[in-house]
Amino acid sequence: MGIPVKIEHIAASLMAISLAFTLSPAARAADPFAADAAAGTGPYPAEMVTDSTLPGFTVYRPKDLRQLGSLRMPLVAWGNGGCANVGDSAKAFLSEIASQGYLVIAVGPPKPLNVDGAANKPGAGAAPRVGTHSSQLLDALSWAAGQATRSGGDYAGHLDITKMAVMGHSCGGLQALEVSADPRISTSVILDSGVLKDPPPFPMPGVVTNDKGELAKLHAPLIYIIGGPKDIAHDNAADDFARINQVPVFMANIEVGHGGTFAQPNGGAFAQVATAWLQWQLKGDASAAKMFSGSSCGLCTDAAWTVQAKNIH
Repeated sequence: MGIPVKIEHIAASLMAISLAFTLSPAARAADPFAADAAAGTGPYPAEMVTDSTLPGFTVYRPKDLRQLGSLRMPLVAWGNGGCANVGDSAKAFLSEIASQGYLVIAVGPPKPLNVDGAANKPGAGAAPRVGTHSSQLLDALSWAAGQATRSGGDYAGHLDITKMAVMGHSCGGLQALEVSADPRISTSVILDSGVLKDPPPFPMPGVVTNDKGELAKLHAPLIYIIGGPKDIAHDNAADDFARINQVPVFMANIEVGHGGTFAQPNGGAFAQVATAWLQWQLKGDASAAKMFSGSSCGLCTDAAWTVQAKNIH
């Protein structure tokens, strides 16, 4: 099984600041720019941590889990643009989601900056570095499910393992689509991405290409958040939308291009829409649903956005 994947160059603006880390449980990643670290705008200020029991991943979570009270956090797994092995490539965006009461796990550890100031930035005209696999998203969710009941662990009693989402940007969005047929997935959020219609221009280890038929296996609601016609993934995403009929699907376009709004404070408009979708799909938030549901939905009447919807009630 596999969803065809298109890998695009990850923009330097999406590569987050350098973070060194130690592999102790829930260790706070050392951040040389701590004063600027994203905490999100939600009721649960977020932090980025690493965990020795989950090497090769980066975790975003509320700083003070006691603040959650009886709230149990849904789980979100994230795939990076370029399928890069860089867990802090969308730090502000993921911190914003975590601050709303989610456990978010990004594929890849935090990465240090190169001497030119870019983390794992491919050279001009080169294929993006591919160091991850779609299955790692499911590995992250399986780890979190195990933590939910681990005696003495940070997350025991704080997780809702019946509510799981996969998300990703560009190539990471295709990784999310590839695993969305997993029965545990409650919803998928696909950003600046769409299943490839034509063969890729370069080899793509770890992903499968050219099989739009896999879209028929989707079983849960999903949303495409796209950067408008100038986004190189726009046409692929529009073709996906046209083919998906069996589940609720929403497509929202805003003229920001393939880089999205990840580099903006708290993840910008992309984070606002993605968070509202998760609040609706994973927490049943009726207020959040108003952004997407009905002819006068929030995005439907926002001049900055162009939207399409199927099976949305």
